[in-house]
Amino acid sequence: MDKKIIGIDLGGTTAKFAIMTPEGEIQQKWSIDTNILDEGVHIVPEIIESINHRLNLYNMKAEDFIGIGMGTPGSVDSEAGTVIGAYNLNWTELQPVREQIQSGTGIQFAIDNDANVAALGERWKGAGENDPDVVFVTLGTGVGGGIVAAGNLVHGVAGSGGEIGHITVDPNGFECTCGKRGCLETVSSATGVVRLGRFLAEEYAGDSTLKAMLDNGEEVTSKDIFELAEDDDPFALMVVDRVCFYLGLACGNLGNTLNPSSIVLGGGVSAAGEFLRSRVEKYFMEFTFPQVRESTKIKLAELGNEAGVIGAASLALKFA
Repeated sequence: MDKKIIGIDLGGTTAKFAIMTPEGEIQQKWSIDTNILDEGVHIVPEIIESINHRLNLYNMKAEDFIGIGMGTPGSVDSEAGTVIGAYNLNWTELQPVREQIQSGTGIQFAIDNDANVAALGERWKGAGENDPDVVFVTLGTGVGGGIVAAGNLVHGVAGSGGEIGHITVDPNGFECTCGKRGCLETVSSATGVVRLGRFLAEEYAGDSTLKAMLDNGEEVTSKDIFELAEDDDPFALMVVDRVCFYLGLACGNLGNTLNPSSIVLGGGVSAAGEFLRSRVEKYFMEFTFPQVRESTKIKLAELGNEAGVIGAASLALKFA
């Protein structure tokens, strides 16, 4: 039997698992709840228990595997195999994840940041078409990203390479949780889109369902804003245009700096699909010089929620 790889996508509510072939074909999938009680001390033991349980179930042994790869929130030292500062997991202290999982399963283990592994997944089996140079931008509750250059993830000296959400797109803009102003995350995340809508509503005087909803204090989501824009609500179109301007500016800077074959947009906000992509592309064209404009494509992610687990599994291929 050919050896397999295991991918783990660890999130604040669930941990997703997949057993895959080295070619990236998913053969088994399952998930467990993430138990963040008691400062997250149960998370790793429950991951180990779940893997060992499944291997027993499928009559498999540690030697049937090339390795395990995992994506996790927080600051990851991929060399040391440790994580710290994953606040949605209650991990405030340094977690020796690799040491625990390797000794608990007997299988070699690799770990990286969740946005980075999602980038690897999209690059390998999704919109990136396995090209060596791909940038992934994930538009969710925050804005994350991952940069793959010449086939390798860009980590930077402090592990902060690929923090696309903190590209400055408006020096006088909203304050970000990172402490500076005008980060992409403040205007293009799911919460950022709504915040931008509320800000722009103060000066908008025309007829608009969205403006009325915001003025009435109704609960509004980024999905509502994009749907109203697609229905030609003039104010919603104005908000979406501004969001896409900022995204196009950030993607233009990434394109001019890195010239990847594609910049892939994923995460919840990207569910707006072609309506979002085409508008981002319009501004991207405006902010790039000809060689980049002609060679770097703006694409939509293709793997959805599976990008993380597929990319995580691909980390294990280095043990092959």
